[in-house]
This record gives sequence, structure tokens and C-alpha cells, in this order.
Amino acid sequence: MAERTPYFLFLVCSLISLLHGTYSNSDLEALMAFKASSDVSNNLSDWNSTSIDPCSFSGVSCINHRVSRLVLENLDLRNSFESLTALTQLRVMSLKRNRLSGPIPDLSNFTALKLLFLSHNDFSGHFPASATSLARLYRLDLSHNNLSGEIPTTINRLTHLLTLRLEENRFSGSISSLVLPNLQDLNITGNSFAGEIPKSFSTFPKSAFTQNPNLCGSPMENCKKALTNPTKPGSGGATASSVIPSDSEKIVYSSSPYPAQPGFERGQMVFFEGVKRFELEDLLRASAEMLGKGGFGTAYKAVLDDGNVVAVKRLKDAQIGGKREFEQHMEVLGRLRHSNVVCLRAYYFASEEKLLVYDYMPNGSLFWLLHGNRGPGRTPLDWTTRLKIAAGAARGLAFIHSSCKSLRLIHGNIKSTNILIDKSGNAQVSDFGLSLFGAPQPSKSNGYRAPESNDGRKLTQKSDVFSFGVLLLELLTGKCPSAVDGGGPGCGYGGVVDLPRWVQSVVREEWTAEVFDLELMRYKDIEEEMVGLLQVAMTCTTSNPDQRPRMSQVVKMIDEIRGAEVSPSHDVVDSVSESPSVSEGTCGASQ
Repeated sequence: MAERTPYFLFLVCSLISLLHGTYSNSDLEALMAFKASSDVSNNLSDWNSTSIDPCSFSGVSCINHRVSRLVLENLDLRNSFESLTALTQLRVMSLKRNRLSGPIPDLSNFTALKLLFLSHNDFSGHFPASATSLARLYRLDLSHNNLSGEIPTTINRLTHLLTLRLEENRFSGSISSLVLPNLQDLNITGNSFAGEIPKSFSTFPKSAFTQNPNLCGSPMENCKKALTNPTKPGSGGATASSVIPSDSEKIVYSSSPYPAQPGFERGQMVFFEGVKRFELEDLLRASAEMLGKGGFGTAYKAVLDDGNVVAVKRLKDAQIGGKREFEQHMEVLGRLRHSNVVCLRAYYFASEEKLLVYDYMPNGSLFWLLHGNRGPGRTPLDWTTRLKIAAGAARGLAFIHSSCKSLRLIHGNIKSTNILIDKSGNAQVSDFGLSLFGAPQPSKSNGYRAPESNDGRKLTQKSDVFSFGVLLLELLTGKCPSAVDGGGPGCGYGGVVDLPRWVQSVVREEWTAEVFDLELMRYKDIEEEMVGLLQVAMTCTTSNPDQRPRMSQVVKMIDEIRGAEVSPSHDVVDSVSESPSVSEGTCGASQ
């Protein structure tokens, strides 16, 4: 065996070298060839041919050991980027603000490419016809170059395209046959386009078409005569029905939810922790998918140009006072940091628009985990996960209650759609602190609201405790509280009821087993834990606010059910060592 050891090691090393070469060397060679031909100023100084890991180079990101993202902006890069076309797993490429020149190389190898930014260079030649084969492309920016010729109608194949920036080139010809149904961001100014603007483009502002003297039609001046005869074959007139259908990714994009009209008051994006990540214009350009409508406004998933994803809350129904009051309140909320509270990253305030920017939670809400796709083939939400979510949500709400003792912050709108799940499966409390702007529309959350709130009394932390108790009942029964947001798919299966009253009536008749969700009946040895959580929920939903526990006590009770260690001196209101609560000085700023 000892004699075979050197040979064995040789085989292992050879295999490692071979495997490494299959996933890395081709990309490394492409990057080094590009550096040799284009990096005349040696700005890519950490790109070293002796490296075995190109994923460590500046501007380079990888997925599964293949280059997936290349962002090399404002680096005085010259000549062509043809060698980069060997990066077949590239998803994002930005070479903006360099001095690259010549025709744009063949892009057909970039079958995974989603974002392509080549603006502010010296490219010449025609529109790259190969780009029209990139079926996954969302954003294409060729602006501020020396490109010329016509735009091929094969661009209509790009049915996912959200951004098309061609301004400040020398393009010419007609655009009347272009049909890009999902386009949200268009700019073709400063070219020589002629003819009629297609009706599908008429919703874009006039500023998207200026400095094209022979272009006409809405939103520009009316065309003086018909430029094409729609009855003649081959005269254009493509319709949305003739466009190649989208692929199976089923990504839903709505039109941009933010105002783009010229002349509206400009506000300012204010970021917490001193980290400015984007401007309002970046949100305007971002693809927007509506996540849901709540009592205070509509939430969107926004995918920024750089690939980052955020959640944006547009406050339309909130009763917001003046700018000073809004900013002071945001200053308090923006400092709250806890592992079970969704992080508020930034806000935007103008008279026409108020936006809140949060971390995006990729796994949806507790509501959809509980009620979505009820029926055959559904994967049930198991008991261990339900208990983990209950504990995390309780901890997050307890932190909000304790974070600013002088203000006694409340949530004001606890419900299953406001308990989001992060990528690790942890519960995150969202929409906190917005109750200052008036109560949410009562018809949308009656099932969770404490009885005292229906009498017109002010919401308190004990009102939050009642709502949280209803949330626990929802976890235990699988039923939707009455008047939950629109009911939603799946509520019919579990029923939509006045949960506290229904549970009390069932328990009173000693049919306690009838309370629990049928999906939980498959799990063994959990009856004691379910009954324990039911007792917590019923304590929280008692009609007398003074008899309800504090959220810190609720956390302790749930931890005991889970068998978690609880120190005798431990109180959850102070258990924020991973992120300190707001200082009392900051609290006072919003009084």
C-alpha cells in the first residue's frame, strides 16, 4: 500500500487539475486574452494569468465556477471585446464608459445573457443582429456610440426586453414594425429614424424620441400622410399576437409603478447606514412585479440594472402629514435592526410619491405557505416549521415593542401576509410602524383586529398581541381569519371564519381535536405542543386587553413549547445583542 501512495496521490492531483481545467481554464483564457488586447492602462492589475481562480478577479462574479457577471466600467478599455464571447455562462455584462471600438462582436454564444450594457464607447458598424437571438435578454443599452443602419425587425423576438437604449448613435430607417410588448424603458433620441412611431411606443414620453427630425406620430407631431398602406403585404403592422410567446420562466412584469412624467416634484432617496446603492432613476428603470396590495399601499418586487432585488412599498392610502413628520418617523424605523424584522433600507419623499425600500424576501409570506395551492399535490407546512415561524414572528414583534421605550412602538397590522420568509426559512415581520399614518382599511384586516379597535379606541401593543394570537390560531387551524385580504386561493379549503370565536366555541364543547388543521394530523407526538400553542393563542385573544400577555412573555411561552433553553434572567425585550435597539435619543427625535 505504501508503494502505491505516490501513484495514488498523482492520480488524485491529476483528476483535480483536469476537473479544474474543465470549469475554469476556458473562462480564464478568455479574460486574460481580453486584458492583453484591451487593458492598455493596466487598470485590471489583479487579473493574473498565474491565478487558478478567475472568479477572484475584480469585476468578475461566478456561479458554479463559471463567470456569470462581468462589470468593467470606466476603465479606459480599448479595441474589441471579441475574446469575451467565450464566456458562455455570462448573465450580466457591463462595459460602459470605456473606449472599446469596432463592430460589436457576434453575441450568439451568450445564450444565458440577461443584461447587456455597452453605452458610452466608440463602437461602429450596424446594430448587432446576433443580439436578437438572445431570448433571455431583459436590458439592452447601446447608447452613445457610433452605430448606424436600421434596426432589424428580428428584434421583435426579444419578448422579455424591458429596456432598449439606442440614443446618441447614427441609426436610421423606420421603427414602425417594432413590437416589444414588455418594454418599459425606451430612448432613441439623437438618431436619424424616420416614419411613424408604432402605437405600442406612444405611451413613452416625447423625450424618448426627440432629435429625430423625420419621426412622427404620438407623442410627437401627427404624421402628415400615411407612410405605409396597411392593406399591402409586407408593409409592417406587426401586432402583439404575432410575437413569439415568452418561455416557461413565467416571470411577471407589470408596467413601472413609479411616475415618469416630467415636471413632478423631485424628492431624494434617503439611505440608512450611509450606504447609497441606487437613485430614484434606477427604480424607474427597474422591472416591477406587484407582490400585493395592503392597507397602506402596494408592494412591488424591483429588479435593478445591477441585478439586485429590493421590495418597494408605494404609500398611496396612508394619511401622511408633512415632510418633517415623515422623515422623523422614518429615522426611527430605519434604525431598527433585528434578525426577525424586515430591514427598511431607504425611503423617498415627494408630494406626489412616497416610497419605502425594504430587503426582498424570496420565499413569500406565511399566508401563501399556509393557504396556497391547497388540495392534491400540495406540500403541507409541517409542524416544526410552523412552530419555528411562530417563534420568529413573536421575537420580531417583541423587538418592535421594546426597541423604543419612550414611544412604545406598535405594529398595527399583524397578519399572515405581513409575516415574510427569508432565504433561510426564518420569519420576518414586515410593514411595521406604518400605523402612525392611520389605520389600514378596516375591511381588509378585520379578522385580526382586536375588539377594542372596532370601538374606535387607539391601537396599542396589546392590540398587536391580540392580532398575533389570531395569527397563531391561523397556524393551528389552517383557516383564514374573516375578511383576510381578498380571501385568496386556498381559504375556501380551510374556511374563512371569526377564528377566536370559532375556536372558543369548539373548545367549550370539548372538541379540541376538531380545531387543528387536518394537514397536521399526519405528524406524530405533537399533540401536547399543539395544545400548548393553542393555550397561548387563546390567552392572546382574550377580549380584555389587560389580561393579555406582553409579547416578551409570548416569546418565552413559545420557546418553552419548543424546548428551547430559557435563562431565568432572560427577557426577550433585551435579547437584541445581534443588533442594538434604537437609542432613546433617536426615539425622542420623532416625538
